[in-house]
Amino acid sequence: MAISLSVVLLLAIILVVLIRGGSIKAGPAIVAILFGFFLASSGLAPSITRFLDSIADMINSISF
Repeated sequence: MAISLSVVLLLAIILVVLIRGGSIKAGPAIVAILFGFFLASSGLAPSITRFLDSIADMINSISF
């Protein structure tokens, strides 16, 4: 849960920066948000979650 909340917050910050910087307009941003919302409720959501969790575990296991 903490990882997904952090990812959502990070992506929200990136989206705000892109909108304010003029790289992306409000229309495409809304489409991207809606796409993510509907993708999360699709059958692919568990696979995407497992994939992102495995990436987070891999990054966490890297020791410096």
